[in-house]
Amino acid sequence: MAELWRELMIAFCLMLVIEGVLPFLYPQRWRRLVVQLADIDDAVLRGVGLASMLIGLLALYLIH
Repeated sequence: MAELWRELMIAFCLMLVIEGVLPFLYPQRWRRLVVQLADIDDAVLRGVGLASMLIGLLALYLIH
């Protein structure tokens, strides 16, 4: 069980690194992207989120 928590923490840290790349490298573009995302319908955002989660789960399944 401790190994699971360790891997989850590693995954969380990697997510933070990846999420921070765009604002660090391109702060102006990132800000415009966030403004554009605010205009997208909730249903579309939920669909994108669901697709992202399913692709991530599939990738994890294929890796393991």
